[in-house]
Amino acid sequence: MDTSSKTNNHNLEHAVAGAVSGFVTRFICQPLDVVKIRFQLQVEPINNHHVSKYRSVAQAFYLISKEEGIFALWKGHVPAQVLSIVYGMSQFYSYHMIITTFNNFSLLNEWRYSTKFVAGSCAGFAATVISFPFDTIRTRLVAQSSNHSIYKGIFHSCSCIIQHESPKVFFYGLLPTLLQIVPHTGLQFAFYGLFSDMYKKYYNESNVSFYNSTISGSLSGLLAKTAIYPFDLSRKRLQIQGFKHGRQGFGSFFECVGLIDCLRLTFKVEGVRGLFKGLVPSQLKATATTGLHFTVYEQSLAFLKTLR
Repeated sequence: MDTSSKTNNHNLEHAVAGAVSGFVTRFICQPLDVVKIRFQLQVEPINNHHVSKYRSVAQAFYLISKEEGIFALWKGHVPAQVLSIVYGMSQFYSYHMIITTFNNFSLLNEWRYSTKFVAGSCAGFAATVISFPFDTIRTRLVAQSSNHSIYKGIFHSCSCIIQHESPKVFFYGLLPTLLQIVPHTGLQFAFYGLFSDMYKKYYNESNVSFYNSTISGSLSGLLAKTAIYPFDLSRKRLQIQGFKHGRQGFGSFFECVGLIDCLRLTFKVEGVRGLFKGLVPSQLKATATTGLHFTVYEQSLAFLKTLR
């Protein structure tokens, strides 16, 4: 096998490992994502002393299961899986290609974690643009009530959006998503590299172990998500604009026109805490998903290398 063929196979391994990582992570953590989205889209306060529909993580899990059935916690799972597979494959493949290019420049070795941040940001940008339509479909399927369903599934939702709205709807919320994802992914990879190196140095390891990738991935996910959370909330609220009928029974409907207006109105109506509504389930999800994401990726990559 010539050198170019070997290189292409090695690059393909990163894409396959990323796809497997996305699939496994999504399946396990989807319920947390459903609860997080429900919290983000609720205008009323989230606390036990209010008449809001959702008042805590445990209560939200119970209420969704009671009213809509246990499988509602995996609502929108098919487009979410497509999203995760496409995103994971694009992200890790892009990151590998970019970081490999950076490694050819010796001057960048002194800026190791900065290059990881830049490579991660670029990979996040590419993966987000490629997979974003699936994210919009997933959000709408999760946002609608089972008692007032507008969409019957992924293909029906695509058809309805194209016929009754506009193909541009698939990219509603792209700007705040990129503003969120670009630094978020960059921080994830930078923190992961930092914590992973610290772990290897402390335990005198040469390779990334299972425990290393799990711990480093979890910490990087927690810190990165907390840093950019208001943009995540804005993205979800922008993705349901024009979808008022599908939100019957969930309380007030949040209407806005763009990122700045969304942040302004959220702050005006709900205060600073409103910008971080759903943060706890989001942090739980980020910690679990990022830990799983990097762990499954590293383990899948190691397995694929044994098959060479």
